[in-house]
Amino acid sequence: MSTSAYAVVDPSTGELIREYPTATDEQVEQAVAAAAKAFKEWSRGSTVAERAALLRKVAELHTQRKSELAKIIQREMGKPLDQSEGEVDFSAAIYEYYADNAEKFLSDEPIELLEGEGSALIRRSAVGVLLGIMPWNYPYYQVARFAGPNLVLGNTIVLKHAPQCPESAAALQQIFLDAGYPEGAYVNVYATNEQIAEVIADPRVQGVSLTGSERAGAAVAEIAGRNLKKVVLELGGSDPFILLSTDDLDSAVEAAIDGRFENTGQACNAAKRIIVADDVYDEFLDKFTKKVLGKADGLAPLSSVAAAERLDEQVKRAVDDGATLVSEGARNGAFYPPGVLTGVSPDSPSYREELFGPVATVFKATSEEQAVEIANDTPFGLGSYVFTTDDEQARRVADRIEAGMVFVNAVGAEGAELPFGGVKRSGFGRELGRFGIDEFVNKKLIRIS
Repeated sequence: MSTSAYAVVDPSTGELIREYPTATDEQVEQAVAAAAKAFKEWSRGSTVAERAALLRKVAELHTQRKSELAKIIQREMGKPLDQSEGEVDFSAAIYEYYADNAEKFLSDEPIELLEGEGSALIRRSAVGVLLGIMPWNYPYYQVARFAGPNLVLGNTIVLKHAPQCPESAAALQQIFLDAGYPEGAYVNVYATNEQIAEVIADPRVQGVSLTGSERAGAAVAEIAGRNLKKVVLELGGSDPFILLSTDDLDSAVEAAIDGRFENTGQACNAAKRIIVADDVYDEFLDKFTKKVLGKADGLAPLSSVAAAERLDEQVKRAVDDGATLVSEGARNGAFYPPGVLTGVSPDSPSYREELFGPVATVFKATSEEQAVEIANDTPFGLGSYVFTTDDEQARRVADRIEAGMVFVNAVGAEGAELPFGGVKRSGFGRELGRFGIDEFVNKKLIRIS
């Protein structure tokens, strides 16, 4: 393979399908200039209703092109076709949600005056050009969370996708053009990290949204901070799945499987650490392990050989530090055998790392208190899952978990209307729902006496 940073490599075969040339400095400058021009002309000259109509067309085009779009990301990062199609459907739902609710979300908000005559209100408006830096694991959904609310608000977007997702990035660019957006409203750019650093510093750019690793988030936030730019970061996660009690153990096991193995375990908010009450631990572990091993034959590859190699290193380190691994087979290229880790030592580096793939870590908790302690004993704080038959316990534990999201007795319950984001080293800011449109917005006070 040559040195092109942007390339489609089928992880199931290792075949290089196509390379895409990295943008020149002139092309990056043209992208930012086009976005700035579109903001000045299109954004300020359009109504919320007009922008909502464009976004609704984007949703329709996702649905119409679902099969084509799904096959693209299956080639790029190995996602099973049914899950790829599901991602396209969810992305369409997000665009439709913001088209449906934009006028309500962006309506003037009156403020009751404490003294004096007249009136006051908050009027929400766009701030300008935004930079989006997106990851490979959900190539359409991650863009929808960022682009949907901000385009309907009137911000314009320069989008840098992951280097292994150039084909889906181009397909999205075409959708926005075909939907009727003017040139510059949404601009895809195959930029290098060095070029992106210059874009963040560019005074025409007003904010940055990144979904990715802690390392990438820290680098972007540092540059943005030096240049006084607003940032939204959605970083890693090591989400706990806490099982305290159940009247249907098989369903609880199935929920844990679903929570861990969505997208072959490559989701920031996957249920990565399974924490089980001691009175059901042995039976749960037995059933869960059998289910995990049973997934070996039909499991998709990880996104790349490098991703599988990193997971292999983390698992081997955990075992070297005293953990027990139950698995069958060995890594084969980007294919990684599903497995269950128990006895992971808090002293092992792997204990506090995010395992991004089909390996679950299972812990025994002797009490509710210990379950919460294990759940919170992580640098991350994205999502979490609590399973219990006790409603009061569910509320109590949900209050104590250090995370941006808690799902009780459910996995896969995300929705376009539900805010997504975390605390601690999982980042800050929110996407989706009412709060997702409020991140890059000027909440302008208008006080009339």
